[in-house]
Formats: sequence, C-alpha cells, structure tokens
Amino acid sequence: MSDSLKAAQAPDLRQFKYLSTLLTIFVAVLLISNVVGGKLCLIWGFKIGGANLLFPLTYIFGDVFTEVYGYAASRRAIWLGFICSFLLSAMGMIMVALPPHPEWHNQEAFATVFGFVPKMVLASLIGYWCGEFSNSITLAKLKVYTRGKHLWARTISSTVVGQLVDTSVFLTLAFGATLGFSSLIELIITSYSFKVIYEVVATPLTYWVVNGLKRMEGIDAYDFDTDFNPFRKALGS
Repeated sequence: MSDSLKAAQAPDLRQFKYLSTLLTIFVAVLLISNVVGGKLCLIWGFKIGGANLLFPLTYIFGDVFTEVYGYAASRRAIWLGFICSFLLSAMGMIMVALPPHPEWHNQEAFATVFGFVPKMVLASLIGYWCGEFSNSITLAKLKVYTRGKHLWARTISSTVVGQLVDTSVFLTLAFGATLGFSSLIELIITSYSFKVIYEVVATPLTYWVVNGLKRMEGIDAYDFDTDFNPFRKALGS
C-alpha cells in the first residue's frame, strides 16, 4: 500500500474548491425531488413518480463524494440532506395546518404540494438514511478491495445495495400495512429496477465527473482505516 494512498485516506474536507458547491447541488436535488415527488407521469407506458426522475441522482452524488473525497464527505452530505429534508417536510406540514388568510385562496393547491403525510415523511427519511449510508459504505469498501479499479462495477454494485435498502425500507414502511404482500413486492421490484437502470445509464456521466474532480482537486481518497460509524463527526470535517 503506497504512502500516497495512505496519505489520501483522511483529507481535510475544508481544503477543496468544489465540494461545497457539490453539497449545495446535492441538497437542492434532494429537496426538489421531495417537492415534485407527488406528480405521477406516464413515460413510454410506464407510471413514474416525479421523484424517480431526480432522486436517483442523489446516489450518483453519493458515489462521487465517496469516490473522490472519501466516506467522510459522503457522511456529511447524507446528514445535511437528512436535516434539510426534515425541515422541508416539517415546515410544509406546519404551513398547511396554519389557517389561511381570508384573502388568500390557494390553500387547496398549497396543501396538494406541501401537505406531506407524516407516515410518508418518516418512511422517506428512514429509507433515505439507510440507503445512502449503505451505498456509501459499500462503495468505500469496494474501492479499497479493488485498489481503485473497475469504477463502473463499484458504482453499480453500491447502487444495487443502497437502492435495495432504500426502496425496500421506504415502500414497506409507507405501504406495507395497506398493500398485499405480492403487490408490495411488485412495487419494490419495479421501483428498484428503474433506479438501478438509471444508475447504469448514468455511468459514463459518473466517470466524467469523478475523473474531472480527481484531477482538479488533486485528491483520490481511500478509506483504509475509516470509522464508518454514521454518527461520528456527522457534520464535521
């Protein structure tokens, strides 16, 4: 194991030029996917929720954070996304519950967009948290195991694990009590398959972003002796 790789395993995240911008975009994508998630679309004969068009991008971001900057950067991103999603959902429910002014006539439309159901919010947050950490930890460990080779296999494998956890946890918590077992499994398989295919199609983009960032930032982090505890320095460097 070379000295250069050992030195790269625990970088100071404050030194990087593009990390803050990427974190901002990541959180924005996550919040937007929460807002547009209620829209059902018909695309090529498939019924797809609005969130399915954006949310898989968060896993691509997770791959980029872990692959370029290391698990610590991904852990920070996941917690920032979790906290911001919680605030969005909480404020949405509060604002819908507050009585509207008599001169404001858009309460019904506002409630349609921001009337988050508490059970759905809880299921979404738990699924996101479990799935994103599963994705990041899997990618970090595979990178060490493969010594940084076969990025395509590592990103797809981590997505296979992360999206399986996310999709299964979310749909089971959200619909497990109302759907029959066979319908729930069908829903999980359909949603999960779409997300994995999304990641596979986006692999060339992931390669381009990862390679560009490694070159511009001068970093290629390896998590050799990393503490993968999700709660350790969650928002620190």
